[in-house]
Amino acid sequence: MMLKMSLAELRAFLVCEFPQVSDEFEIVDVAPMELILCLRTGDRHLRPGGTVSGPAMFSLADVAMYLAILAMIGPQALAVTTNCSIDFMRKPVAGQDVIARARLHKLGRVLAVGDVMLYSEGQVAPVARASLTYSIPPSRG
Repeated sequence: MMLKMSLAELRAFLVCEFPQVSDEFEIVDVAPMELILCLRTGDRHLRPGGTVSGPAMFSLADVAMYLAILAMIGPQALAVTTNCSIDFMRKPVAGQDVIARARLHKLGRVLAVGDVMLYSEGQVAPVARASLTYSIPPSRG
């Protein structure tokens, strides 16, 4: 399978379609059926105790899978999450960005299924694992 959106096109799409959050994320790399996304953590992402919150990690996983799908199908802004399950395995390292490694397992006409592993920057052991399913809108045309 070939990419339909390059790294530069994905970055421009994120800024254009989601300016409210685009400064929080950095698309690090994209390859067929895979994408790496970084959450630049700040005070707004922390929960009591100084660790990155669950909702911030969910957001990272969701955006990573969304962009991985768009890289493969093109800029269809209306692709939507239909299911997500996330396992929090350990606390992220305080003060470190969180890295998402998204991988698509199935990319069909209507549904996409994949998983996202989340890591504290510079760490080997994952902090969370998410499994996501997306609904893909019908092609116009």
